[in-house]
Amino acid sequence: MKEPSMSITNETAHAPHKLKILICLLYYFPHRTGLTIHVQRIAEELVRRGHEVTVLTARYNNSLPRDDVTMHEGVRIVRLWAPLKISRGMIMPAYPLAIYDLLRSHDVVSIHTPMFEAPVVSIAAALTGHKVLATHHGDVVLPKDGGFNRVIEWGMLALFKFMAARAGKLFAYSQDYAEHSYYLKPYLHKTEVIYPPILMPDPQPEEVAAMRAEWSHEGGPIIGFAGRFVEEKRPDMLIKALDVINKKYPNARIVFCGEYNIPYEATWDRHKALVDQYRDQLIFLGLKTDMQYMADFYAACDVLALPSDTECFALVQVEAMLSGTPVVMTNIPGGRVPVQVTGMGKLANQGDSESFGEALVNVIEHREQYVKPRAEIERCFSFQETVDQYEKYFTEFARPRRERR
Repeated sequence: MKEPSMSITNETAHAPHKLKILICLLYYFPHRTGLTIHVQRIAEELVRRGHEVTVLTARYNNSLPRDDVTMHEGVRIVRLWAPLKISRGMIMPAYPLAIYDLLRSHDVVSIHTPMFEAPVVSIAAALTGHKVLATHHGDVVLPKDGGFNRVIEWGMLALFKFMAARAGKLFAYSQDYAEHSYYLKPYLHKTEVIYPPILMPDPQPEEVAAMRAEWSHEGGPIIGFAGRFVEEKRPDMLIKALDVINKKYPNARIVFCGEYNIPYEATWDRHKALVDQYRDQLIFLGLKTDMQYMADFYAACDVLALPSDTECFALVQVEAMLSGTPVVMTNIPGGRVPVQVTGMGKLANQGDSESFGEALVNVIEHREQYVKPRAEIERCFSFQETVDQYEKYFTEFARPRRERR
């Protein structure tokens, strides 16, 4: 799927010379999560600015082309065989050789954590004269059931620490998250804040009206949820908030947009009885990858709800705001930043369905007080400024050309 192309090229922003940039992460296009969208937007804009970008990633699905090198929107994608899966991660036997070989011909290396391969990249970077630049997309938080998840969390933290101690720079989505992250807190002296890259097309009024006509029940409000139905996102708490919402708006509907039967979690099965209890007020759309559809979805909602227990930032908040929809977010580090910066919504207490329900009712009742002009939101979270900052640090930490072999 092609990203929206509105106002994304800044002709005046260029590095002093063209860079060869290597980006490392586990999943990439066509996989769709906030992390992969983040990297894809940065990579493609850097290509538009004249740089060469290679992405080293896993062949996470057998439906992907068997050829290990493909191109998408000017970005070279190198996919490695990944025969073994561990929770959300994968093991790629060819990774050490591949990363070493690629680093020898690239000026700068950017990785996106958490990832199993972080120390491998760090060692290969040291051997080839690079300093790793790492964007941290959130501490590992797995379901609390089972000791194996605790082992994974401990292991991922140890791998991150090995890399972070040797990195040139670490990038966080916000200062608020960095100061509360058990990953980043020991390394604040080398951590810089760069907001994530956010782009949204304008909603289409006719499509928005059609969605509202389909989802609204007798004129009742529509509450949106955009994300996976997983434990850390706490969709169960949003459903429980209907006990409070129904006192004022008995015709309210919650529309879930995103995957809900996640293979690596049992959250959907665990809350099946709760879903059945409120089935008449719940709509499940499944995963939607078209950004125009998402803009229309946000605009069709009276409010977007994010009851997460943990969030690094939650891009969907700003996407909703750009589409004219206010947000109710949990008052947690990182996740609360968009509401605090823009004032376009309210914060609710973590794990408190009553607090969440009251906040949603307040925003629905006084919606005009929370909606801000799109231009104001774009000034707060500028796509061009985000890419400019990455470009600046990539240029600063680029390995001198004479060191390239």
